[in-house]
Parts: sequence; structure tokens; C-alpha cells
Amino acid sequence: MLAELSNVLKIAELRQKIVFTLVMFLIFRLGTHIPVPGVNAAVIEQLFTSGNLFGFLDLFSGGALSKFSIFAMSITPYINASIIMQLLTVVVPKFEQWAKEGDEGRKKITQITRYGTVLLGFIQALGMSFGLKVAIINPGFGSIFLIALTLTAGTTFLMWLGEQITEKGIGNGISLIIFAGIVSRLPSGLYTIYEYLRAGTINIFNVLLFLIIAAAMIVFVIAIQQGQRRIPVQYAKRVVGRKMYGGHSTHIPLKVNQAGVIPIIFASSVLMFPVTIAQFIDVPWVKTVAGWFAWGTPLQTTLYALLIIFFTYFYTAVTMNISDMAENMKKHGGFIPGIRPGKPTADYLDRVMTRITLAGSIFLAIIAILPNFVASATKLQGVYFGGTALLIVVGVALDTMKQIEALVLMRHYQGFMK
Repeated sequence: MLAELSNVLKIAELRQKIVFTLVMFLIFRLGTHIPVPGVNAAVIEQLFTSGNLFGFLDLFSGGALSKFSIFAMSITPYINASIIMQLLTVVVPKFEQWAKEGDEGRKKITQITRYGTVLLGFIQALGMSFGLKVAIINPGFGSIFLIALTLTAGTTFLMWLGEQITEKGIGNGISLIIFAGIVSRLPSGLYTIYEYLRAGTINIFNVLLFLIIAAAMIVFVIAIQQGQRRIPVQYAKRVVGRKMYGGHSTHIPLKVNQAGVIPIIFASSVLMFPVTIAQFIDVPWVKTVAGWFAWGTPLQTTLYALLIIFFTYFYTAVTMNISDMAENMKKHGGFIPGIRPGKPTADYLDRVMTRITLAGSIFLAIIAILPNFVASATKLQGVYFGGTALLIVVGVALDTMKQIEALVLMRHYQGFMK
């Protein structure tokens, strides 16, 4: 394995890409320690140690939110803008036309996504500044505006940083920034486990049980992330002039988890809304209702799983156009053996996609709610090992390894992935 990995270091271009990506990671981590001006860091830290919903958001910012640094919002506004643009591409004809125009169309969509990121980022920054007014030293309009502007600038810089990694580094830059933020929390999690062991709160059996469950979850996630249903496609022979085209076989890979981590993000956002509102409204019945939706309660867990299943079907239906897929196959002389081209092919693909999406949605629901049971089984409270973070880390790691593998094979070296 070491000999195969050494092939990576033999390519100067690949070495430069890896070094550039690591330098960008270093800049990102340094930025998480630069505080926003005019904020009392001690008050912010107290909010996060009190065990409310902000701890979940802090995970994806790599600890920047609990420090209220310039990267406190992380890359979340960009993700929201990208999801909104992806959904609008389906319903807005102009955006749909741009999506079909290749690189030029994608550049236009990317540009609008950037503007949307700045707008959403500024709105979110204003909301955070007003919501955390108790931590602002001089809570006037000027201070709130300056803090919102600083947070928006931090998110915009992270967006630029991610695009630089994509262009000059290795892998998808935005995904890798989220990956780096999640992985950076690993040392603090290990230290928490060590402190529990030293205090006698848990024993070595609890740690071993946690490691076994964690390893099983990782294997399970990899298996589902890589799982796909391959639909065989045969292309008929066509004679054009003196040349013959077609006559070959291929397949359509339908992924089991086509929606990725998006349904979990949607579902958690919906369920976080009443809890977030209750943080800033001191009304007894509002607090009572918010308590029903508190993280880990039976109602919240049940609704969480059901919403994930719903959003998995919704997002898959929005992003996958089965009719266009069947029509394009028909135009190029392709057909599924035993299925007539056109509408029968579309119905068949839709039926298959519905079945494997059910498996994918149940998988996402299990992965999302499993940490609640892991914490109670292992007695490791305060060590976050969530399904969302695990899906992102495993997915980004697999995609990055595939890109490195492709670059190595392009240079006529043997790959390192088996």
C-alpha cells in the first residue's frame, strides 16, 4: 500500500495541488481564531456550553461559531444559495436553459449563486447579531452592522477560498472546507473521552463499544454511498455515411443515496425553527412547545425520521428528470433490454428509482437518529458522532480519493484504490 501511495508523490503537479490545499486549510483554521470586533467571547462561550442548538451548528464551522470568529457562519450561506439555485433551475425556464448550455451557462449560475451567498450571508449575519445582542459590548446599530458586515466578509472569503481549492487544489473546495471544519473537532472529542475515563464517568468497555459502533457506522455509510443499481442499456447500430456507430452496451448507475446529505439538512432546519424562535421569546407556552421539539425527544426523533424520508423523495424527484433521461436515450438509439423506448422506459426507471430511494431514505433516517441511541448506550455525552457529519466526511473523502486516483492513472501510474 505504501508503494502504491508513493506514486502520488512522484507527480509534481499532484504534489503542488495537495500542498496548496493544505495551505488553504491552514488559512481556514487560522481564521477560526480571529475574533469579531466588539463581542464578549466569554458570554458566547457560555451560550455554547449550556447545551443548546448552537452546538450543532458549531460543528460545521470547526469551532468558529463558539468563538464568534470572522468565519462563524462558515460556508452555510453558500450551501443554502446553491440549494436554492438548484431548485430554481427546475422551475425557472431561464435557469434551466443556462444549465443546458454547458460551461457558459454554469458560469452564469455560479455568478448568481455568489450574489445569493452574499445576500443570504448578510441577512443571516444580521439575525445572528440581533439574536446574540447580549454578547455585544456596545449593542447599538453601528456595532451590529459592523459585526454583520464582518461575518458576511468572512463567509465571502471562505467561498473564494473554496473556489481556489477547486481550481488549483485537489477535490471540491467547498466540501473540503466543511470536511476540515468537522475533522478539526476530532481532537477535542478524544480529549473529552480521556477526561471521562480519568474521572471514572465511563470505563474502557464504554470506549470499546463506542469504537465498534463508530467503525460499523462508517462501513455502513461507505457501503450505501457507493451502492448503486445499474440499469443495462443497449445502443442499436446506426450507419452514417460509410461509418457504423452504436452497437455497444452500457449502464445507467442509479445511486441508492441520490440525495446525499441534503434531506438531513432540510429536516434539521425545519425542526430547529421552533426551538430557535423559543430562544428569543420568553412566553411559557412557546417554551413548552419548543420543549416537545428538543433534540432527542420521542416526538422530535419520530418527526426527524419522517421528514428525512419525505425530503429524500422530494429532492430526488426535483433533481432527477426521469422523462428527459428516457427521451435522450431514445434520441441516441438506446433502449433497456425488454423495455420499449419512450414512456415505458420512463415508467420503468421511475419505478426502480422509487424503490431504491426508499432504501436510501430509510438509511438516511437511521444514520441521522442513531447518535441519540449511541450516546445513551455508551454513556458518552458531549462527544458528537452524528450521521450528518459522518456522511459529509465519508462522502468528501471518497470523492477526493477518486480524483487523486484519476490523476495518478492519467500519468500512467498504478492507482492506490482497490
